[in-house]
Amino acid sequence: MSDRPFPVAILAGGLATRLRPLTETIPKALVDVNGEAFIAHQLRLLRANGIERVVVCAGYRGEMIQELLGDGARFGLRVEFSFDGPRLLGTAGAINAALPLLGESFFVLYGDSYLPCDYRRVQRAFQESGSPAMMTVFRNACLWDTSNVEFVDGRIVAYDKRNRTPRMQYIDYGLGVFSQIAFEAVPRDEPYDLAALYQHVLSQGKLATFEVTERFYEIGSFEGLEETRRYLALQAQARKESIV
Repeated sequence: MSDRPFPVAILAGGLATRLRPLTETIPKALVDVNGEAFIAHQLRLLRANGIERVVVCAGYRGEMIQELLGDGARFGLRVEFSFDGPRLLGTAGAINAALPLLGESFFVLYGDSYLPCDYRRVQRAFQESGSPAMMTVFRNACLWDTSNVEFVDGRIVAYDKRNRTPRMQYIDYGLGVFSQIAFEAVPRDEPYDLAALYQHVLSQGKLATFEVTERFYEIGSFEGLEETRRYLALQAQARKESIV
């Protein structure tokens, strides 16, 4: 079992319609959060967790993200890009297109999520599971978004983003881990959603899970954006005070 950190695929290809007019001229990854593009905060968090390589799955105005990040050297990372092309491929379709850059096993996170969890522990749990895919879950109880996972005795019983039930007290935290073999079910060059892939692997009884205890932050909505700004401002202030 290798201790080398998996690369991370960041899904940054969406149209971000919920954040308009902020995203009429820029992609969501470049929305300002306390004076910096959101993706800059993501990359620093990943580097602090030992990540060395990132692949940005880009679509809408993705060239603007590439212009900002370059090769990632200023973040202490190696950053590469995979572009959807003439049409959006969906979340799983975008990862499928990026597989040649990602290697055998890798993390996946959404381009609007800030996930302050222990990535090393998640990776170890995935490696020990022997499964082709792992979903991290968080006991959300519909506090910060609508829960979509029924999680019982350490395993996922049901996952559905559309047909939710009262038994769903957990939520897909937003950090997945995959082996390439999991994407054999995804059609090439066709739109395909990551949620559908999770459900497919779950139906085969092969979806591993890891319960995260740190809450997630996101900029997918204006409310989430303001909450993330407040959280990151508090974190920055705490770092300053610890130095003094």
